[in-house]
Order: sequence, then C-alpha cells, then structure tokens
Amino acid sequence: MDPFTLETTIARPREVVFDYLADLANHPEFTDHFLKGWHMTREETSGVGAGGRFEADLPFTRFGWGDYTLVDAQAPRRLVFAGRAGKFNRIRTVTVFDLREGSGGATRVELTAETRPALATDHVLESLGQRRALRRGWRKALKRLRLILEEDRARGPRATIAGGPRKPATDY
Repeated sequence: MDPFTLETTIARPREVVFDYLADLANHPEFTDHFLKGWHMTREETSGVGAGGRFEADLPFTRFGWGDYTLVDAQAPRRLVFAGRAGKFNRIRTVTVFDLREGSGGATRVELTAETRPALATDHVLESLGQRRALRRGWRKALKRLRLILEEDRARGPRATIAGGPRKPATDY
C-alpha cells in the first residue's frame, strides 16, 4: 500500500513526546482501539530494539497478529518502527513518527505508515477496506495521544512482557 501521512499538534515539548513514543509499553494506551492484545517482545521496552506484538482489528483479517520494533531513534526528531503482519508475517510494515517544533513550544507530530503486501491476495484485502480502517485507526490514535500528553486523560494499562512476570534466578 502506498504510504499515508497524518498530522497533529501536541502542546508539549518535543522531548516529552519523543520519550513517550520511544517507550513501546505506552503504545497500547493510545492504539488499543484497533491494535489489541499488546505484549512486549523483550524486557527493555524503550530504545532501539524494543518491540511489541499485537492483534490488528481490521476488516477481512483472518490473521491479525502483527508486530513492530523500534529500528531507528534520532532524539528528539524521528522514530522508525519496522514490523510484519498477516499470515506467516509476510506483510512488511513501516511506521514513522517525525517530530517538529511548533509555535509556542508545541510539537508537530507527523505519522507516516506503509505496508508492503507480499501476495496479490494481500493487496486485494487491503483495497477492500483495510487501508481505510488502518488510516482511521491511526487518526484516532493521534487524537488519543494528544489527549494523553496534554490533559493526562485516557491512560490505560501499559503492555506487559509476553509470558507474564519474570521470576528471579535461583540456585537450583
């Protein structure tokens, strides 16, 4: 699918927005309306290499599980997430958050999302409504992100590590 771009302005400093987005455990708070069942793929939830797995609630999706990993972080300007989704994880995804300074200390957030379907059938399913639903989901997610950071509203549970809490090592 061709990339699409969405924008919003958040009345918070760019560093605060960057730190919040760089911690993947925060992502369920603003994306859980269309990306459900979040769990982290490693113990460190922030910084390059941190990743999460989720189930996308999109039309005509039989295999909704997907993941993304933070592959590039240029503080406090840009975050790049790469991942895979769909059956056998064959659809590549790229999500980019560009953060720019706005007027009055605000931050202009520009989100660009792209998927690269591997098969023609995946491409057909995207054209039947998945692209529109993904765009609508990210638009709502940016609105929720703005509310969370500006007004400290709608904070939900943070994602956990897959497999539950870790136990300390023992001498057995």
